[in-house]
Amino acid sequence: MKNTFRVCAKCSKTRARTGILQTRHGPINTPIFMPVGTQATVKALTPGDLLNLGTQIILGNTYHLYLRPGHRLIKSLGGLHRFMNWHKPILTDSGGFQVYSLAAFRKIKEKGAIFRSHIDGSLHTLTPELSIEIQEDLGADIMMVLDTCIPYPFPEQETKEATNLTTRWAKRCLSAKTKEELLLFGIVQGGMFKHLRIRHAEELLSLDFDGYALGGLSVGEPKGLLFEIIDCCRPIIPDYFPCYVMGVGTPEDIIECVSLGVDMFDCVMPTRNARNGMLFTSFGHIVIKNSRFASDDSPVDEDCDCYTCRNYSRAYLRHLFMSRELLSYRLNTIHNLHYYLRLLKDIRAAIRQDRFEEFKKEFYLKRNR
Repeated sequence: MKNTFRVCAKCSKTRARTGILQTRHGPINTPIFMPVGTQATVKALTPGDLLNLGTQIILGNTYHLYLRPGHRLIKSLGGLHRFMNWHKPILTDSGGFQVYSLAAFRKIKEKGAIFRSHIDGSLHTLTPELSIEIQEDLGADIMMVLDTCIPYPFPEQETKEATNLTTRWAKRCLSAKTKEELLLFGIVQGGMFKHLRIRHAEELLSLDFDGYALGGLSVGEPKGLLFEIIDCCRPIIPDYFPCYVMGVGTPEDIIECVSLGVDMFDCVMPTRNARNGMLFTSFGHIVIKNSRFASDDSPVDEDCDCYTCRNYSRAYLRHLFMSRELLSYRLNTIHNLHYYLRLLKDIRAAIRQDRFEEFKKEFYLKRNR
């Protein structure tokens, strides 16, 4: 284990904390939200846009970049950072979730995941060793182990077997890793069974990972159960490791998870919802296609200072969206990512000032007014 993460401040009333995670492309201040750049791009934005928004790290997709344009091509062109002109940290997922969710045909075997490409139907086998090879060729600052994705609901015995396979794959990922400067995170599985989650966290902690993620969440389980699972296994992970909850989520999810001691988040929600016309605000969200915005000259959010809110009205944004203009995607995405990144920035400030609990109460008051 490298000494890459340190806690800088803690909330005196919750488990919320701020920290600094060191990577080869610079430090990351946590808690942090990572915009999703599936195909080596955050849809509708340039790297310059992301820098202007205060983005510290983005997420790339191992499965998609392996299939197109190929990890060896990206390596030959200088790696993912140079390929997409992004010179801050990148985290890549292992590809396991996409195999589970996108592949038309898939079988999970001891050696790895056998699947057919969603692009052309070609047959592939994603092993732990290949997953690490792809991520190292991409040059990811933070890599994830290949894990087995467990749906909800799922029987306990099958969950136990899938979780045990994730442990064996995690060990193979560690053995396959050749680049010391790249960080590798383990992924805690166990479905919605607390005893399996706790046991798996303890097993992975005995291995030499640089951080730990809680995977297999936001897969259709009730919201209360999501927080129960995080609450039961987050305290097992020592404070000197960063904790990442994968695929979460709404602003409310982030607030609650920060309260439980989570440091890192990613989700397609702000970018995907932007393209679908749902905009996040300090008082909730609005659907910009609604006819009541047709002559509304106010910004999306009076409390927002993003480029979109400083320059454009709800009426104009509705016009763009209804006309299917490409500028709609860009302006909506700028606003939504600004909202998420500012939320995390404000959370960090509140924790440093030891007023996170008050910040949380104010957050909900604004959304319920």
